[in-house]
Amino acid sequence: MCGQTLVRNGKTSAGKQRYRCLNCGSSRSGERPDVSRRAELEAFLGWLMGTTGQAAAASFGTARSFRRRTAWCWNIVPRIPATGEVHDQIQVDGIYVGSWCCLIAVAGEHVLGWQWCDTEKKTAWAALLQRFPAPRVVITDGGSGIAAALSECWSETAVQRCLVHVQRNVRTYLTSRPRTEAGRALLRLGRALTRINAPAEAAAWLAGLNAWHQEHGALVKARTYRAATAVAPGWVRSNQAWWYTHDRLRKAYRLLERLGQAGTLFTYLSREYNGLDIASTTNRIEGGTNAQLRLILRTHRGMGEEHQKRAIEWYLYLHSEQPRPPATLIETSHYRPAKRTTQTLQEQEPGPELYSTGLSPDEGLWHRTGWAGRT
Repeated sequence: MCGQTLVRNGKTSAGKQRYRCLNCGSSRSGERPDVSRRAELEAFLGWLMGTTGQAAAASFGTARSFRRRTAWCWNIVPRIPATGEVHDQIQVDGIYVGSWCCLIAVAGEHVLGWQWCDTEKKTAWAALLQRFPAPRVVITDGGSGIAAALSECWSETAVQRCLVHVQRNVRTYLTSRPRTEAGRALLRLGRALTRINAPAEAAAWLAGLNAWHQEHGALVKARTYRAATAVAPGWVRSNQAWWYTHDRLRKAYRLLERLGQAGTLFTYLSREYNGLDIASTTNRIEGGTNAQLRLILRTHRGMGEEHQKRAIEWYLYLHSEQPRPPATLIETSHYRPAKRTTQTLQEQEPGPELYSTGLSPDEGLWHRTGWAGRT
């Protein structure tokens, strides 16, 4: 054959598809391995991204046949190439899968990339952020390590803290029903964050936070000193001489005060970003991406960690801006295991010597001659 693309040319008497080259006229019959692998990968992704069972995913027969024919598909590792495009805003967040954490970056409706790590930390975030040019605004929930990575990789990028996460943090410190009037007033300020839609409302909120401090600031600074009559809370160390009396109230206020002074609460209302529709929350990545990932893992519960990771990678890849057709990612090494050569076997470290059936004089066993009772 001359190497040109073959076209279908009827079927043989056995029912197999016949192919013919229009250039040289040669023909052949039989299966097309590339077509079979493409069909198997499409069926595999249809099952992985869907909610149907393995037996109904394709016309492969039973679920066992489906697993056998698509087992090689787990070897494909999809990756999103960096395009170098500068985005107005990027949302970042992490999702935990077993002992792994997947850091994800999203721009608009598309996934930009991901990074696997053991936990959210500076080095992992930096490995993800370095792949993309710095955007104008980054929206984050303020997880561990992200602030240090942003100052190192995207030092000129403005930061918008997710207001929903700030609300949750305040409610975690104060509970949903604070006992003191100061706690109830501070909780009302926290709940009002997501209802601010104009710069004037943001200024009024900051003024309200300042007014709260003017009225209840003494509670933030109040201390309790260790004494025979004082009952120390459980979180106080044994060698601690004093502690803040209203510790959780102080933490809630300090959180709002720190974010207000840093200017990361109302970045989306800045005049320089008018018309860009900067988000004030990470709801796009939380509800649009992470929620779908959890749905996939829940639908196909029982997968091992490696298969869970591959399922997440496939979803993120397929929801990137311009993903290549999955069949183009197939390589020979994915479906054909590497051959073990004699040299490879010799280079392996020798293991323990196995027992043999031969007789050894070292063990007192050898072939004897003569009569055992002869003197």
